[in-house]
Amino acid sequence: MKSRKIQGAKRENRLRKSPLLLKLKKLKKKPQAPPPDSSSSSSSSSSSSSCIVVVGICEMEGEEGSQQPHLALAHRLFLLKHPSVPDIEKVRLKDEVLASIKSDDMASLYETLAAESLLEMDRGLLDSMRARIEEELKKLDEKITDAEENLGESEVREAHLAKSLYFIRIGDQEKALEQLKVTESKTVAVGQKMDLVFYTLQLGFFYMDFDLISKSIDKAKNLFEEGGDWERKNRLKVYEGLYCLSTRNFKQAASLFLDSISTFTTYELFPYDTFVFYTVLTSIISLDRVSLKQKVVDAPEILTVIGKVPHLSEFMNSLYDCQYKSFFAAFAGLTEQIRLDRYLHPHFRYYMREVRTVVYSQFLESYKSVTIEAMAKAFGVTVDFIDA
Repeated sequence: MKSRKIQGAKRENRLRKSPLLLKLKKLKKKPQAPPPDSSSSSSSSSSSSSCIVVVGICEMEGEEGSQQPHLALAHRLFLLKHPSVPDIEKVRLKDEVLASIKSDDMASLYETLAAESLLEMDRGLLDSMRARIEEELKKLDEKITDAEENLGESEVREAHLAKSLYFIRIGDQEKALEQLKVTESKTVAVGQKMDLVFYTLQLGFFYMDFDLISKSIDKAKNLFEEGGDWERKNRLKVYEGLYCLSTRNFKQAASLFLDSISTFTTYELFPYDTFVFYTVLTSIISLDRVSLKQKVVDAPEILTVIGKVPHLSEFMNSLYDCQYKSFFAAFAGLTEQIRLDRYLHPHFRYYMREVRTVVYSQFLESYKSVTIEAMAKAFGVTVDFIDA
């Protein structure tokens, strides 16, 4: 009886996630798209600026896996320095940053943030962190010596890897990279070498060191010529996609993200909700209308979670359905999320221009000529805004 109940629950769960059922639910909720020249679009202005800021600050939660703690810390540091984040939120962020620093004995980062007046300097705290680091490094060196003298090659490699991961944990980039090279020299298997590259890439994204990221991606691709498993190849696509997103190559980022959407396992970078957020944003300005429909609008993997990201579903569907007033309302709701994202923030103005280009072009394709007044009415904005 218990077995039947479990099987029934599994079957019900599969049905709930069925692509066909998801599409049917979406069709029930979604009104039929009017022609492009319709000015009777229903505009849902349910976004307030205060809610947008909170959404930008709060991390989106993934259903499984967990983000690498230092990348979560990097996001908090970005928000702590951001002028648009309210002071009351910065108080909370300071507490969270300090807690992370204490937890991982990140002495060098603590000194840097204290010098920038983002945290208050506590000499006693700094000295205690340094003492613990020295003690832990002594233990790790003893384990390496013991492994070299008494154990085999795999144990020696594991001892060196432990030291590499400790340098990553305390935020010492230079020594971490040096120790990762030592660990690589003790590594034979291609898969294990790839894992070391992923650790290096995580360091690169923490410090936004694009030169290190680019070289590491090239190194990973060369390793895959020697062999490599399917799962790690798919993970690399997400890392490369994030690099493309961070360097304004949105078209390539969209292509890599879409290739990985059904095989996503890279939770150490960000939750799946955030991955879908990036995929939709990059696809909208990179794909033609037909491809957008096939790969994004109707993609069951995207439909499963898009509702968890505020305004994203309205943003995508209203563009495809030519509901331009609704599109601009959703677009306004997304602006703070884009502005408060550490990877998208440098490209905020560029992305805004590109989205407007896409939506204006789509509107104008339906006409031989159109007045600015009619266009302003369709988009729910002023004539002066369109003119500008």
